[in-house]
Amino acid sequence: METMAINPAQRMIIESFAATRDEEELNDLMDMLRNFYATRLKREMQRLWDNGTLDQTALDALGNEHLRTPYKSMQ
Repeated sequence: METMAINPAQRMIIESFAATRDEEELNDLMDMLRNFYATRLKREMQRLWDNGTLDQTALDALGNEHLRTPYKSMQ
């Protein structure tokens, strides 16, 4: 198994989670991370929409796409 170094962002997140005092603080920290990634996703989606990569046709196609990993046959 290969060992990977922890980058500064990963270290900061680990230290932040380690410093939480209770479940409420943990939930607040998790909410901040979720909001951070939700904002990044919205920004990227807007960029793709603005440059024409993403449009209503592409969104409709994604809505009908089956993206789950298929179950293995038990036979």
